[in-house]
Amino acid sequence: MNTHTSFKAGDSSSSFLNRLFDIIAIGAALYLSLKLYGQVVTTSYIMLYFTVMAVYLYAAESVQLYRSWRIGSFSHNIFFVALCLFLAFSAMLLITFALKNTASYSRVVCVGWFTLAFCFSALWRIAGRMIKNTLHKKGFSTRKVAIIGCTANASRLITEIANRPELGLQFHGVYDDRVPDRLPECGQLLHGKIDECVESARDGAFDKLYITLPLSADKRISEIIQRLGDTTVDVHIVPDLLLYNLMHARLGNIGSVETLSVFESPYYGARDWLKRTFDVVVSTIALVLLAVPMLVIAAAIKLTSRGPVFFKQDRYGLDGKPIKVYKFRSMTVQDNGNTVIQATKNDARVTPLGAVLRRTSLDELPQFINVLKGDMSVVGPRPHAVAHNEQYRKLVAFYMLRHKVKPGITGWAQINGWRGETDSLEKMEKRVEYDLNYIKNWSLWWDTKIVFLTFFRGFTGKNVY
Repeated sequence: MNTHTSFKAGDSSSSFLNRLFDIIAIGAALYLSLKLYGQVVTTSYIMLYFTVMAVYLYAAESVQLYRSWRIGSFSHNIFFVALCLFLAFSAMLLITFALKNTASYSRVVCVGWFTLAFCFSALWRIAGRMIKNTLHKKGFSTRKVAIIGCTANASRLITEIANRPELGLQFHGVYDDRVPDRLPECGQLLHGKIDECVESARDGAFDKLYITLPLSADKRISEIIQRLGDTTVDVHIVPDLLLYNLMHARLGNIGSVETLSVFESPYYGARDWLKRTFDVVVSTIALVLLAVPMLVIAAAIKLTSRGPVFFKQDRYGLDGKPIKVYKFRSMTVQDNGNTVIQATKNDARVTPLGAVLRRTSLDELPQFINVLKGDMSVVGPRPHAVAHNEQYRKLVAFYMLRHKVKPGITGWAQINGWRGETDSLEKMEKRVEYDLNYIKNWSLWWDTKIVFLTFFRGFTGKNVY
C-alpha cells in the first residue's frame, strides 16, 4: 500500500486574525478620533491611515509580533505594539513634514488617534488573553500532553507548559524505559514505560505527544512513531540540545518533495529585504555623520606614519565567499597572507595612533562602506582573517555556519565581551556560540538592540590591542 506523509507548516490562521484585528483597531481609532473632534473622514486621512498601516505592519514583521510559534511574554507583546505604533506615527509625521502638508491635518486628531490606536490594540489582546485563560480554567479548549524521554528538553518543555497557561496544555506525564535512578532530569515525574505510553495513546488518555529522545536514537524513534500510527494522538519530535541550538528550521519543497532546513540563512523572502533596508539606512546615516571624523583620522594616519590610509584585508563573507574588508591602517605592516598573527598586548607592529584607533574600534569605521556595497551588514558575526578561518574551522564545531549571514561591524558576541584577541580555543568557541545564537534568533529588533548596546559595550574591551 502506498502512503504519502507530508510536512505542514503550523496553522497561520491566528496570525492572520491578529493582523486583521490590528488593522481594524487602528482604523477604528482614526474614525473615532475624527468623530470626537468634529472632523470628517477625507481622502487625505485615508491616505494617512494607509501610510501608518504600511509602516506599522513593516515594523511588526521586523519584531516578529505575529509569529505564533514564538510565544513571548504578554508584556513584551504589548511593548512591541507600542513600539510599532510609535515608529508608524513618527514616520507619518516625517513624511507629512517633508511634503509640507502638516497643516492639512489636525494635531489633536493625530494625538487622539495614536492614543486610541494603542488602547484598542492592547485591549483586544488583553480581552483575547482573558477569554482564553477563562476557557482553559473551565476545561474548554485544553489538550493533555505526554512526553517520551526524560531529557533536558523534556524538563524545559514541562516548565514551559506550567508557565504558560494561555496555551491550554495539561501535562499528563513522562514515559521512559530507564529506571528513575538513571533519570536525573525528570525522574520524579515518570509515569511509566514507553509501551504503556503507546497503550495509553491508543486509549485516548492524552491528545499530544512530544518525543524528546536524542536524535541519535533514530531507530528507537522510528519504531515508536510506527507504533503510534495506530493512534489518533498528535505526535511532535523535539530536536535534541545540539540541533536545537543550531537549527533554523523551515519547511520547503523541491517540486513535490518536501524538505526541512537544518542549516540555513535566517534571511529569506521579505526578511532579506528588511535586513538590507536596515543596513543601507544605518550605514548611510553613519557615513554622513562620521564623514568629518573619518577625514580627520585619515589625515592623522598619513601625518604620523608611512603607508596607506586604508588597509584592505581578505575575509570570508556570505557563504564563505572572499571579500575585501576596509579598515583604517593601525599597524606598520599589512599582514594578508596565509599566516596572520593577531595583535597582542604591547604589539610593536601597532602604531601609537593605531593603538588608540584599535582600542576604541575607530579603525573599523570604513567598514560602513563595505555595508553600503553589500559585502557586510551593520550587525553580524565579526569577519576573521582567512588564515584564522582555515585554522579554527578545523578546531571549532560548526565554525563555518557563521558565514550563513554577512559579517558585521558589530555583533552579539562583541557586545558580550567576546572580541579582540582569541589566545585560547575556549575564547573562539564562546564567540562562535554567541554568533550562532544570533543567527538562529535573528530579528530586526535584535539588530537595533545590538547597535544601541554597542555604544555602551562594544567600542572597547580588555582583549583589544
